[in-house]
Amino acid sequence: MAKTGKKPADYIQPLYINGLHGRLLRLPPPKGKKREIMYIYGHHSSIERNFGLALYLNRYGGVTAPDLPGFGGMDPFYKIGEKPTLDNLADYLATVIKLRYRGRRFSLTGLSLGFTIITRMLQKYPQIAKQIDYLVSFAGFAHKDDFKYKPRTYWFFRGLTWLCSHRLTGTFVKYFLFRGPQIRLAYAMLEPLLIKEANTKIRGVDEGERKKRIDFEVYLWKCNDPRTYVSVAHAMLRLNLSGQHIDKKVYHVAISTDRYFNNVRVEQHMRAIYKDFHLVKTKMPAHAPSIIATAEEAAPFVPSHIRRLLSKD
Repeated sequence: MAKTGKKPADYIQPLYINGLHGRLLRLPPPKGKKREIMYIYGHHSSIERNFGLALYLNRYGGVTAPDLPGFGGMDPFYKIGEKPTLDNLADYLATVIKLRYRGRRFSLTGLSLGFTIITRMLQKYPQIAKQIDYLVSFAGFAHKDDFKYKPRTYWFFRGLTWLCSHRLTGTFVKYFLFRGPQIRLAYAMLEPLLIKEANTKIRGVDEGERKKRIDFEVYLWKCNDPRTYVSVAHAMLRLNLSGQHIDKKVYHVAISTDRYFNNVRVEQHMRAIYKDFHLVKTKMPAHAPSIIATAEEAAPFVPSHIRRLLSKD
């Protein structure tokens, strides 16, 4: 949770859509600001994880950030007999937009997977693009080849996510692996072995801060539905959104040190989809803001060019 006078719980509203219960963050616009901004978070996430970035965006207008089915504690699609496909996530997002804005103009932003869902939604519902004044991708992607993984790593993760996306294996993961002690042990022993970078979301901080971050990671792993998590991860590793044009300009914030995505390939694939592509580079220590980032700590994730756009009337 962000270290700030404002708390997520004070701005969270219940969300009920198509038999699914979730939450929606609603930050009212500052005095004199008319802009409305929707923010869609990424994989392994929740409203609380993104509160710092949402607070920063709130400087430029009202911010709405809905939960995604199966993430942040929201009911998964499996509850209503559906699967967490990209198309179903896109349909859900379109429904939220129609209910929230009812034809009014707004700015649409998304982080990583969140922007992938936005892209698929705009491909399926092109009329919504007419409501959007600015479309912003924070480290988004559109194709499986955008990942930096080596072939052996890629196929390992693809096979593992396929295996764990089934009901029995998903249940085992949820009730036997995604438990507090096991998660803490994994960060203590496995994270240093699997991730070689010195500056990760867990490392590079003092012991007290490290404990806070691991505690928050435990919360994230438990509030995200494991079967949804791995099913969506598997879809990401098979992703190909090329071939269907979107008549809209996208402003893409690329992280120069992003350890997940090849920024050149991301640009190539997005240019093949969108009417126009504007690259905005930024330097960040990681793919996304810290899991407990404040608004000030999240600020570099919104470069000056994006700030100027959102400042316009």
